[in-house]
Amino acid sequence: MTRKLIFGMNTTLDGYIAATGDDIGWSGPPSDELFRFWLDHELASELSLYGRKLWEAMSSYWPTGDQQPDATPAQIEFARNWRDTPKVVFSSTIDKVDWNTRLVTGDAVAEVTRLKAGDGGPMTIGGATLAGAAMRAGLVDEYAVVTHPVLLGGGTPFFTAMDSRVNLNLVETRTFPGGVMLTRYETRR
Repeated sequence: MTRKLIFGMNTTLDGYIAATGDDIGWSGPPSDELFRFWLDHELASELSLYGRKLWEAMSSYWPTGDQQPDATPAQIEFARNWRDTPKVVFSSTIDKVDWNTRLVTGDAVAEVTRLKAGDGGPMTIGGATLAGAAMRAGLVDEYAVVTHPVLLGGGTPFFTAMDSRVNLNLVETRTFPGGVMLTRYETRR
């Protein structure tokens, strides 16, 4: 039995998680319903795996997100969960991490493989480069694709170039305000 690895992010209709220059402003603030989905997604994870860029984005806000004057109850819960959830950051360029986090500077695929083989509940993975390496290695068990009705024409793709086909089973579809749609797939093994 191995731990489940889930890759989920907001994407554009044409499949990008960020515009050129790492701009994610196209996704706008999420609706309360979509924010709750992401909160539940994170609450179900026992370990979060981050690439450097996503780590830098998350760690620049969420350590004190619950202390913001306009923080909603869901944002307060998300911030507290983010701090409490164990995290692993994969980077060869940063040298320090905080908030219940361990830094891995070596072979990411070997470490993710080791983590999957260990005991514990589901893990989430985020960051295009890190998730792409895990996808190519066949380590991702589930994809949560939250598609926004935006076309960018370029940027950072959600799906990386694969070495072989990956067959998937549809698990769930759901719509959110603003024409945002979730599709969840499990890897068919």
